[in-house]
Amino acid sequence: MKINEVYNGSEGKKGCVATIGFFDGVHLGHRYLINKVIEVARHQQQSATVVTFDRHPREVLSTGWHVQLLSTLEEKKSLLSASGIDRLVVLPFDGETAALSAHDFMANVLRDRLNVRTLVTGYDNRFGHRTAGMSEGFADYVAYGHELGINVICGDAYDAGAVRVSSSKVRRMLLDGDVEQAANCLGRPYALSGTVVSGEHVGTLLGFPTANLQPSDASKLIPATGAYAVSLSMDDGLWRHGMMNIGRRPTFNGDHLTLEVHIFHFEGNLYGRRLTVKFISRLRPEMKFGSADMLARQLAADACQAEHLLNINEQKR
Repeated sequence: MKINEVYNGSEGKKGCVATIGFFDGVHLGHRYLINKVIEVARHQQQSATVVTFDRHPREVLSTGWHVQLLSTLEEKKSLLSASGIDRLVVLPFDGETAALSAHDFMANVLRDRLNVRTLVTGYDNRFGHRTAGMSEGFADYVAYGHELGINVICGDAYDAGAVRVSSSKVRRMLLDGDVEQAANCLGRPYALSGTVVSGEHVGTLLGFPTANLQPSDASKLIPATGAYAVSLSMDDGLWRHGMMNIGRRPTFNGDHLTLEVHIFHFEGNLYGRRLTVKFISRLRPEMKFGSADMLARQLAADACQAEHLLNINEQKR
């Protein structure tokens, strides 16, 4: 098993305090658990370590499963590395990894390879291969830990208001278009990156020239269709206001999904440039209009609403 490790500080030679998970999106629930790891590690004078995987386990375990990720591997590595931990370990999730029982994973990987002395895990977190009819849980991990010399402790779950934060709930929020609630759970606006490719120039004819965005990673989740107020950055590093439409252009009988971005008060050629879009608020669902003129009037109203919302959002920061 090839292990990819990134060190920010101590390498854990005297042992480490670790947590393990896929950490898709690195949301506030993940951050809460990671902060617990850091707290315990500082108290024990050991390194704070996060162990994650290079792909979602279901990609290996479930044939035909279509992944919809909140963060690409590089985005996840960047977010985890910036969380205050000392060491990030990325394990390959393949057939070899999937075949390891929880006991063997704790013994062969956590103890022998990574020198884990304390494991912080959510009470309902599960890992390791289980045979049919087997139902391991936190109590079993504690028992294995006693045998292996690993102290297993529970990191409580995190609630954002009345919502118990989880990656699956954040995905559902985004698929429903509720990007504001998703941002509350992520601790930041949801973002999507891609390259500007040639489109059909419909927006230009309507007075709202758009950049047609091709996502950089096909596995990254695309929010619900509709119009959104967004913040954008390109390769110059500056953030700008704009609006984005995700949909199939029903007014023009479109047959495929497009992601079209209009940047306010911007002129210039965007083809081939990389954009990162942060979703601030959903303006409306996708709609079919009776004419191009009706759509143009709606786009003008969308632009006014988006600029107002984006200005309010900027004042809150």
